[in-house]
Amino acid sequence: MHAILPLLEDTDFPPLRRAALTTLQINLGYRCNQSCLHCHVNAGPARREEMQRETIDAVIAWLHSADLSTLDITGGAPELNPHFRELVKTVRAMGMRVIDRCNLTILNEPGQESLAGFLADHGVEIVASLPCYLESNVDSQRGAGVYRSSIEALHKLNALGYGQPATGLVLDLMYNPVSAVLPPPQMQLEADYRRELAKREGVVFNRLLVLANMPIQRFGSTLVSKGQFGAYMQLLKGAFHATNLDTVMCRKLLSVDWRGYLYDCDFNQMLDLPLAAGENRHPHIGDLDAVALEGNPIVVCNHCYGCTAGQGSSCGGALD
Repeated sequence: MHAILPLLEDTDFPPLRRAALTTLQINLGYRCNQSCLHCHVNAGPARREEMQRETIDAVIAWLHSADLSTLDITGGAPELNPHFRELVKTVRAMGMRVIDRCNLTILNEPGQESLAGFLADHGVEIVASLPCYLESNVDSQRGAGVYRSSIEALHKLNALGYGQPATGLVLDLMYNPVSAVLPPPQMQLEADYRRELAKREGVVFNRLLVLANMPIQRFGSTLVSKGQFGAYMQLLKGAFHATNLDTVMCRKLLSVDWRGYLYDCDFNQMLDLPLAAGENRHPHIGDLDAVALEGNPIVVCNHCYGCTAGQGSSCGGALD
């Protein structure tokens, strides 16, 4: 794995400051049942890092004291954390919106037979990664058999009401390119996904979210190995749109790693660029006042161009 941060630190990215916080995004661990080429977390079956119960309790205590609307749960495969379901139940009982960033195939793993039903019973919104509607493209990026397993999982979710009209069970799909290019326009691609998945597989969903590949961790290292890192950075910089600066996710989102340490976003977390919070150079969820964050500077490097290129890119999809 190549060291990526030294390639990103010398930056001319514009300064950013935080707005009022609405979303807490927590990474429950890096263990995953897949090892995807584009994965900015470098997750996989051999990873053992996972959030412990005392850290989850600290997250819950902090949420009780903060005025937030959304808990966004990610990984790895976050569902593999043994405390995932208790966390979901507790936070939903607090009246908060909960998003599960699901790789779909986890729903078919041994021991996870009841997972889809659990998510539906608790009204969890699902953002499901599916990088293409073509089997060959998905399997080339995520591994042999992943497409068919993903479709099986989508059928389970549709049968429970996910993506269906008037159920309130939200199923969004997440797209990222399979190579070092920018994603196509989100609205156009969503129409293609909706048409092709319905025709080929009988699958329905709510929205398609489009995400650019970030030049960090596994994907960044692959770019370096192929001699494509500089060209990809030039592509991102050349497509910079200043209008996206107002709506980048880091302005209203706070990222928490599996140890409870805080970052401006999930990408900064993977580069170990901690939140700048006064004198505390590596703040923890147990030590932070949410209100005091508003107006603070956001830590930026060249990878931030990935969120502002073209239509923009965030955990909620395109920015414009």
